[in-house]
Amino acid sequence: MKVVIPGGTGQVGAVLDRALTAAGHEVVILTRRPVREREVYWDGESTGPWTQEIDGSDVVINLAGRSVSCRYTPANLRAMMDSRVRSTQAVGRAIEDAARPPRLWLQMSTATVYAHRHDAAHDEATGVIGGAEPGVPGYWGYSVEIAKAWEQAQQQADTPHTRKVALRSAMVMSPDRGGVFDVMSWMVRLGLGGPVAGGAQYVSWIHEDDFVRAVQFLVDRDDISGPVNLAAPAPLPHRAFMRALRAAWRIPVGLPATKGMAELGAFVLRSDTELLLKSRRVVPGRLLDAGFTFDRGEWADAARDLVERRRRRQGPVVDADSRPVRSGLR
Repeated sequence: MKVVIPGGTGQVGAVLDRALTAAGHEVVILTRRPVREREVYWDGESTGPWTQEIDGSDVVINLAGRSVSCRYTPANLRAMMDSRVRSTQAVGRAIEDAARPPRLWLQMSTATVYAHRHDAAHDEATGVIGGAEPGVPGYWGYSVEIAKAWEQAQQQADTPHTRKVALRSAMVMSPDRGGVFDVMSWMVRLGLGGPVAGGAQYVSWIHEDDFVRAVQFLVDRDDISGPVNLAAPAPLPHRAFMRALRAAWRIPVGLPATKGMAELGAFVLRSDTELLLKSRRVVPGRLLDAGFTFDRGEWADAARDLVERRRRRQGPVVDADSRPVRSGLR
């Protein structure tokens, strides 16, 4: 296949690029800063010569959008909204205008679209869309509005010959530097990998191998369209999540953090506490119903595998040059 990945230079794009290229597919990355072979310039907003890559391609996987690993200032929230909606609209126009449109458009979305809750898990059929939960910061609702507008931009595109799937993805865990697993591992190795604000909030995640396999599964299944949760079937509370990660790194102790300490840490890392404090209890209902099976469905096993891969691939985490400041969180 020919696969075009707008916004494919981040962590998730690197995971897909490696896997799809290794499988023998032709992969083209659309980026504002092309520096390598197979990277093509686009501005993420307007049509241009890059649309030639989409015309005649088989699959488009749009990952474009400003990183959520930043301070959630009004300006940054607006940039998140604009970058996601405008890039999705641009991809939609390119597919609409294509003489030979791709058969599948996979559009990145986010599990953040669901409500903050502890009592029940969200699947695609019964999950509660967030934005009106009591007792949470008001700007969390804007994050939900971003997710809804992101998906709506894909839905509104007039692409009758192209199947559309919105990937409501949890955090993709890979051993790459700068990814969310790297950030969490860095904290664990510093002895700071304890529960945050009590640790009752749920963490949803997906191992990079299962993420790739789920994408390949959706490519092959012509009967699936609309929103699909990409998350391991066993989300778990933050305290248990971090306990398993500490065990994988063989770090016996992790200092807990209060909400105020988390705020300070997020400020230092130029991130936001929503990424830590919102309870994302998301399960992959449609994937499981369609017969997809997870190779790394339990976090303890997934964490051990990722730690081993990290050790083999890149050596120790904590050194003078490895402190991460951007996580690619979703």
